[in-house]
Amino acid sequence: MFIVDEDTFESMVSKAIDAIPPKYFTELKNVVFVAEDEPTAEQRTKLRLRGHESLFGLYEGIPITKRASGYNLALPDKITIFRGPTMFAVNSHDELQALVDKTVWHEVAHYFGLDHDAIHALEEKPKE
Repeated sequence: MFIVDEDTFESMVSKAIDAIPPKYFTELKNVVFVAEDEPTAEQRTKLRLRGHESLFGLYEGIPITKRASGYNLALPDKITIFRGPTMFAVNSHDELQALVDKTVWHEVAHYFGLDHDAIHALEEKPKE
């Protein structure tokens, strides 16, 4: 476990957002990124998380692949990065930043309509 305060964690999330490649970042519309300590009881219930289960991040919204032509005037989609579970999974500042980076990318991928199988396949694909 590697502990950082809320301000440091929020800075790490901002750094991860800034690292989103411009060709994808410019396509993000009506999305808010937030950092929270833990998933809420409502989020845990909605995701059917058991007591020992948690998550690093969560995308809440309608993926762009599922939006109809009448999609407008909607509240922003929300990407939450959770400080507690993320800190619990690492042992250093560099590991924490790497996990935050990966989690932000993972949740942005959900915004673009990718499911977990597609995300994991991309993560396993060799980098060019």
